[in-house]
Amino acid sequence: MIQSDSLWRVRENALRALKPPPRLPLSKWIERHLRLPEDVSALPGQVRLWRFQRGIADAISDPAVERVTLVKSVRVGLSTLLTSAVGSFVANEPSPILLLLPTEADCRDYVVSDLEPIFAATPALAGLLSGDNAEGGRNTLLSRRFPGGSLKVVAAKAPRNLRRHNVRVLLIDEADAMEPTAEGSPVVLAERRTLSFANRKIVMGSTPTEEATSNVLRSYEQSDQRIFEVPCPECGERTEIQWRHIEWEPDKPETAAFRCPHCEELIHERHKAAMIEKGRWRATCPEVTSHAGFRINALVSPHSNASWGKLATEFLAAKGSPDTLQTFVNTILAEGWREAADEVDENDLASRAEPWNLEDVPAEVLIVTCGVDVQDDRIEVSFIGHGRDDTFVLGHSVVWGSPGDDSTWAELDDLLKSAWQHPNGGTLRIDAAVIDSGDGGFTERVYAFTRPRFGRKIVSGKGVAGNRPAIARSSAKGVPLFLIGVDGLKAQILTRLARGRTIRFSQSLEPVYFEQVASERRVVRYVRGQPYRRFERILGKRAEALDCLVYGLAARQLVTVNLDRREAELASVAALPSSVPPVVRSKWMSG
Repeated sequence: MIQSDSLWRVRENALRALKPPPRLPLSKWIERHLRLPEDVSALPGQVRLWRFQRGIADAISDPAVERVTLVKSVRVGLSTLLTSAVGSFVANEPSPILLLLPTEADCRDYVVSDLEPIFAATPALAGLLSGDNAEGGRNTLLSRRFPGGSLKVVAAKAPRNLRRHNVRVLLIDEADAMEPTAEGSPVVLAERRTLSFANRKIVMGSTPTEEATSNVLRSYEQSDQRIFEVPCPECGERTEIQWRHIEWEPDKPETAAFRCPHCEELIHERHKAAMIEKGRWRATCPEVTSHAGFRINALVSPHSNASWGKLATEFLAAKGSPDTLQTFVNTILAEGWREAADEVDENDLASRAEPWNLEDVPAEVLIVTCGVDVQDDRIEVSFIGHGRDDTFVLGHSVVWGSPGDDSTWAELDDLLKSAWQHPNGGTLRIDAAVIDSGDGGFTERVYAFTRPRFGRKIVSGKGVAGNRPAIARSSAKGVPLFLIGVDGLKAQILTRLARGRTIRFSQSLEPVYFEQVASERRVVRYVRGQPYRRFERILGKRAEALDCLVYGLAARQLVTVNLDRREAELASVAALPSSVPPVVRSKWMSG
């Protein structure tokens, strides 16, 4: 009997040793196993998740949830959740995994700066992605094999890379930075690679951008739409803290506090940490069962640089310009940007004209740039003044003549050498100019003109569509060529004109100028079922003035002067160059 009991205990212990460890929710797995190195986190070592992070993590690991959508701000520590999810799947559910990022540079930076350091610092993950057993030989930086699965990190700008992969786990980060390609939406293409797996998992996260075309907001609308609610320490009622609940004393953003919409008590920053720890997620569309959606903003971040006072200070700095305000709305409030208008009225613009011009420059102007548009029978030039906040259209000139004639370019050169008296006593000259070389007919003449004048920052430009920087250097036939992100600049112009008066106009401008600035409207078009914005010409209108304004704004990016120093220079009296050179007559010639 004793022997039988001993054998039974041996058998029980042996079977217990073979039993797999219990499956942990992702939040508990992270806190038990994940380690952050110093070069990844300001708080290296063992991870302790915030309350709102736990709910998101557990939805990712929930087998009943097929999709997770995350509308996120910055400063809420959610980037590490992406790597944590990768690590958990590699260690606990090995399978084919695909991580989709906007660009190739994003992919490489993520692997080198986040994935590899965290895997190396975490004992449960160390070595899992370092083997040489990839297909055809070795692992590569963006393609790894591990026992039971694989990890591919793919750029959305190269959708052909998606064709070869069937994956069970798809992770998409910064989905709103991904634009439709010739093959359609990279998000949709990536999702199709999961169709062969009944137990697939799709996780999409992004800071939202424009409301009308946002991938992540559209996905969130199809989810159970969870919001994170915290209790008021005074009345106990729960609220999703939004920007309209934050207020502060006049000119004292450091006093920012939360006004409870239920009891109307003002709750100060010192209570925030306890409120967050008692917070919880609530599904506003609970009838959706397999798609968990989360929306989180920086107002509930415990980070010191996300205190309500600091966010209020950032808002005050951002609100003056639609460009900086959009960044605040997208990245801090995790809200989509809603455009004020899709077109502007030319009569309204003309009514804003102010009594100044190139000969009577406003004192706020510190920099002057030019945007130049080349047509078959003329060259049009806009003179754009730039202050610390506002933009001034100082004047618009037309050089009549064929761009094939040297005399036309000589006249343009004289214009670009112009100088004007500043009200403070100094002299204003043109700091930079961008000349459109993109129409094809006179491209070589534009190159020939700008090549020897590059030192004066007179450069060739070519407009490119899509989500591009305002200006980026390239080259063509040995000539510096600057690619101009026209869509973004036109969107900036339209928003600034619709939301305020930070683009100002001279009374010297002809009515046709305002008609041409208002010559395009923004529309939403669908490419393979995916919406995207584009600008279209209004029938019967010309757009030279708008093009010149776009290139003049792009030229501002080429000017790197210190504005304080420039202001001091303009306060010193400097003689203007004489328009007519002095003539010294010889006494010998006059007898």
